[in-house]
Amino acid sequence: MSGGTDTHLILIDLRDSHEDLTGKDAEAALEASGITVNKNTVPGETRSPFVTSGLRIGTPALTSRGMKEPEMKRIAGWISQVLESPSNESRILRIRGEVLEFCEEFPLYKEMRFS
Repeated sequence: MSGGTDTHLILIDLRDSHEDLTGKDAEAALEASGITVNKNTVPGETRSPFVTSGLRIGTPALTSRGMKEPEMKRIAGWISQVLESPSNESRILRIRGEVLEFCEEFPLYKEMRFS
């Protein structure tokens, strides 16, 4: 509608694509892969607010590091891979390594390294 971004927050309703996956489990799997999100209730929520059916993603930390659309697509790909198989430890560890490498390309401070 606006031709741009209205807000820096994204709310994902996991019931649309991953009916059995809770926000709590998705948050834990993504955290293990190096991607920080928050579990979040969604409209029509039927689960406890401590479990939830949704995820909230914020972009300020990414844009502050200089990331743009191509980087967001890459991160979305990692999120998708983790959500497709949240208990696949080898996939999560592989993605974690890729995320750490990726963060080296966009440091918070030029002097800061994640090794």
